[in-house]
Amino acid sequence: MLEKVDMKRKADWQDYDARMAHLEIRMGELQRECKKQGIPIAILFEGFSAAGKGTMIGKMIAPLDPRGFKVYTMEKETEDDKMHPYLWRFATKMPAKGRIHIFDHSWYQGYPQTLQTEEIRQFEKQFTDDGVVLIKFFLAITCKEQKKRLSTLEKSKDTKWRVTEKDWKKNKEYDTNLEQYDTMLIQTDTSNAPWTVVEAMDKKYAICKIMTTVVKRLEIALEAKKAGVKATDAVPDLLEEDLRNGVLQGVDLSLTMEPQEYKKKRKDLQKRLEVLHNKMYLQRVPVVLAFEGWDAGGKGGAIKRITQCMDPRGYEVVPVASPNEVEKSHHYLWRFWEKFPKDGHMTIFDRTWYGRVLVERVEGFATEQEWKRAYQEINAMEAHLVKSGAIVLKFWMHIDPEEQEKRFKQRMETPEKQWKITDEDWRNREKWDEYEKAIDEMMLRTSTQEAPWHIIEANSKLYARIRVLEIVVEALEKRLT
Repeated sequence: MLEKVDMKRKADWQDYDARMAHLEIRMGELQRECKKQGIPIAILFEGFSAAGKGTMIGKMIAPLDPRGFKVYTMEKETEDDKMHPYLWRFATKMPAKGRIHIFDHSWYQGYPQTLQTEEIRQFEKQFTDDGVVLIKFFLAITCKEQKKRLSTLEKSKDTKWRVTEKDWKKNKEYDTNLEQYDTMLIQTDTSNAPWTVVEAMDKKYAICKIMTTVVKRLEIALEAKKAGVKATDAVPDLLEEDLRNGVLQGVDLSLTMEPQEYKKKRKDLQKRLEVLHNKMYLQRVPVVLAFEGWDAGGKGGAIKRITQCMDPRGYEVVPVASPNEVEKSHHYLWRFWEKFPKDGHMTIFDRTWYGRVLVERVEGFATEQEWKRAYQEINAMEAHLVKSGAIVLKFWMHIDPEEQEKRFKQRMETPEKQWKITDEDWRNREKWDEYEKAIDEMMLRTSTQEAPWHIIEANSKLYARIRVLEIVVEALEKRLT
């Protein structure tokens, strides 16, 4: 999740002051309305050291009535805390109806040493089921930025006390912490208590995103309250394009490769893959390759370069289309379980189970509740495959709208390729922005340590095919002895 976040986001809007003025007024209005309606609100802040949690909390509460909220700093346990069960100090500080309680650090400090994933989920669910609006923020910065901020704090006599040896240790162990945080976020990102990852490199951008999220969550809670329904499944979308977690926007599509270099690398990689395919069979290691991407993104070409050098008895390519009547009568993952490889074999999926959170989401074939719960279902399935010994590699073949249009026209003008282009392909282009939004969220919620997404810069077909081969070969060589 975190490795896919575009950390370069900045508040370079001309209307920043106007946005903030509106948000501040709206925050005050919503606080009063939530108090009147008896809605309890818990807002927690987690993130990297020096990410600005204190600063963000200070700016967020500025427009609020101080009589209606309380901030808890929860990083250190007191002696009294240690004499109680771990969750006691948090449970006793959850808000009453109409109150706002803000946590600078939270029960996530005990993950995974003291508290496990299921304990966290159940703890949060008991409160959200009872009407608490639980808003969770994770502030993300780069290792370089963290070091810079710690150094700045340490140089000032007024702030030197805020930097500890523990902070510097965390900076040195940034990559390890990143992995742990990533796992934590993915495993505890639920429909009733979703995480909002805040790109905190730019403080103006961060506070604007935080306040926008709070406003939207409270508006949804009030609407649900008035309608007499629960708001626990209402995960708001940040409709503003410039506040959405960006993944695809940061991809460099200018990468290319010359034909001579391509031929040389392809020959070498395919030769290595041929040997690895035999080892894979002898060592009984199953492999799942999952290909997604824009229409005309080059999935077929990449798959062909993988299979050219392998024994056809040891792999299967599964083209995935709309489910038939038999498949519709089962859980949506059933037809994929049916095709997963046995030990020593490889299955390559040309489109996958991610259709649930892409085309089914955008086209309305799945309900909002169905596609939102699919993230956890998919993560659990992939984690089980990896735990069972499989290598799972997921590829997104990424091109821009201009390249897609060019390829569509080439297909229409080439008789032997006309079967590849349909009216539906052209219609889908009209929903490019909707699909990009769904893809960004898919990447963030399902790029796990067990099965990360690989975004392939595919405007250049030659570059893309080599990049896919490299990732497959590297993964197999790392695993196979």
